[in-house]
Amino acid sequence: MKEEEEKNTKIIQNRRDFIKTGAMAAAAFMIVPRHVLGRGFVAPSDRLLIASIGVGGKGQSDIAMFDKSGKANISFLCDVDDRRAAKSVNAFPKAKYYKDWREMFDKEHKNFDAVSVATPDHNHAIQTLAAMQLGKHVYVQKPLTHDIFEARILTEAAKKYKVVTQMGNQGASNDGTRIMKEWYEAGLIGDVHTVNAWTDRPVWPQGIPWPGTKSSVPEALDWDLWLGTAPYKEYIDKLVPFNWRGWWDYGTGALGDMGCHLIEAPFSVLNLKYAKDVQCSVGSVYVDEFKRGYFPESCPPSSHVTLTFPKTDKTNGDVSLHWMDGGIQPERPLELEPNEIFGDGGNGTLFIGTKGKMMCDTYGLNPRLLPLSKNENLKIASKYNRVQDGANGHYKQWVEAAIAGYGKHELSSPFEIAGPLTEALLMANLAIRGYDIQKEVNGKIKYPGRSVKLLWDNENMKITNFDDVNQFVKRDYRQGWKNLVL
Repeated sequence: MKEEEEKNTKIIQNRRDFIKTGAMAAAAFMIVPRHVLGRGFVAPSDRLLIASIGVGGKGQSDIAMFDKSGKANISFLCDVDDRRAAKSVNAFPKAKYYKDWREMFDKEHKNFDAVSVATPDHNHAIQTLAAMQLGKHVYVQKPLTHDIFEARILTEAAKKYKVVTQMGNQGASNDGTRIMKEWYEAGLIGDVHTVNAWTDRPVWPQGIPWPGTKSSVPEALDWDLWLGTAPYKEYIDKLVPFNWRGWWDYGTGALGDMGCHLIEAPFSVLNLKYAKDVQCSVGSVYVDEFKRGYFPESCPPSSHVTLTFPKTDKTNGDVSLHWMDGGIQPERPLELEPNEIFGDGGNGTLFIGTKGKMMCDTYGLNPRLLPLSKNENLKIASKYNRVQDGANGHYKQWVEAAIAGYGKHELSSPFEIAGPLTEALLMANLAIRGYDIQKEVNGKIKYPGRSVKLLWDNENMKITNFDDVNQFVKRDYRQGWKNLVL
């Protein structure tokens, strides 16, 4: 493993040397006029120059898809971990590499058009807003932000700075959501009043205490930069690159990981916006035979959250949306035969209407009416334009929209849609975090957040009947990292 890390670090150092000598040639190439290239070629001026922050894992696959569009140049790469960055560095040898995105923005902002963000949740907002304030188009992995306040700021910023935005919930570009919209608007299931969404996530540790033993920081990782806006803590083993999802300082739990993929369909079909109240119940673990664990730093192992959305132009009244994670599933609909798969087995979304039901898998895939016999010989006219290549086309859709400019192309998940969707997920997390708030009353520990329905004042972004939970609406960033200001 150490030899591999040294090899990856050497690759990146060699890349830096190459960049210094190749920059002049690259700059000269970028001004080749269209007529010199001839028919069938895309002039460099018609390509989107992308700077990517977070280029390992999902970030790596994102930039590969931008490149596959044939209309993008991956011009700059940035990652705090040289090990994670190595594959992207090899794949895009002409892209200049940075560790600190702030340095990249400061030195290179005149040399790229757009920014891709695929970092842990707690750093999404500060990186994205900084890019928009430079006039750069942005593609940001889900969930859009870590906090409700951040989501609202980015939604407003997209309008203010007039940049092309897309959140990376690629299922929003699949045909499934559009098919269900057509079915719903044709009246096949009547008026939807209840939606169930569920997942078998988390598949990382949750509901556990913060480890008491610190570990050595890998040489290739800049731990301080990885922490970014989060409070300083000593590095622990296995937190990076995956298990950070289960800790509130960095991640947003199963809701943040899968919610965008499972709740996007009801948001689109029913035109949901902002919830008005939320309540939850949360699973816990036993630390010994008689005592349940209390670990407020960690997301819980399972939860059931109910959000209420006000009437929209697509519904006759309020809509109750039930979210379940940790393997909890809603009651199987009577219309589903005993051996027929509910959702995709571990995940799914179920719409319950006054005349019938429909469900789909993760990403809005495999939409079907219930009972399944209703899908035989079903013919409903198409009303909504499909995205070419569905989920894979989500990336090209953004690239082409960014090249065309703000307001020119339709997008599947611009911030005007992704912002409210993300806020709904984070409001659910607000209830989950409030569930474990402790207070001492007459010498006994009480949990007042477990006995209330939280009421949301959307305009002022606050819970009106349990103030203790409002501390999680907007966090203060670590010293040295500026709080968001439009």
